Amino acid sequence: MTNAIVTGASRGIGREIARQLAARGVRLALHYQKNRTAAESLLAELPGEGHALFAADLGDSDAPETLIHAVLAQLGQIDILVNNAGIYHHHPPQTTSYADWRKAWTETLAVNLFAPAHLSFLAAAAMPRGGRIVNISSRGAFRGEPEAPAYGASKAGLNALSQSLARAFAAQGICCYCLAPGWVETEMAASHLAGPRGAEIIAQHPLGRVTQPEEIARAAVFCALDAPAAMTGSIIDLNGASYLRT
Repeated sequence: MTNAIVTGASRGIGREIARQLAARGVRLALHYQKNRTAAESLLAELPGEGHALFAADLGDSDAPETLIHAVLAQLGQIDILVNNAGIYHHHPPQTTSYADWRKAWTETLAVNLFAPAHLSFLAAAAMPRGGRIVNISSRGAFRGEPEAPAYGASKAGLNALSQSLARAFAAQGICCYCLAPGWVETEMAASHLAGPRGAEIIAQHPLGRVTQPEEIARAAVFCALDAPAAMTGSIIDLNGASYLRT
């Protein structure tokens, strides 16, 4: 049985990744922060047996170790880690107080960068040869996030982390991949897409729409199960050509 941890699995991209992995016969450790109702509804709809829920606040520096130990105690082995959980704080430098600025940076880096780093370190130690780490980054790592600099910086750090771990873990047969979505039609994005900037956001996308969670999940599942080892260290853009880098 292949076991996978998906962080931030109760909604959005993480929820769809969990669904698609379960459909491929993977047993899931479903991490959520506090929305147990949403996590339980996901658990109830997944095919297969042995899936389990794990609550953790990844902003807590002790949470990654506690989470990994709990998963290993219940499932016995970790084959795949999907670092999907993330937060976004609006903190434009021109209008944010210094206290709120520091808070945004501390909280964002803790969840978006430090937690994936620590989870990857701990999970890799328990992975067999052929293990996979899939990190969910953002196009904001490349184009900048002027209204949320900590978010852009955290995702740029996650890209660099992914490539560093790909090199570090290659000798152990563990591959590390990174996906960089743009706007995705999730609960988190709903207010923006329906708000005053909605038309402007859509206009950025040559496809005439933002990306769907199912599309990100398909790429994540490919990396987790099917991608060749030679792709390790890759950062894969999934933004509908809304931002093209060279």
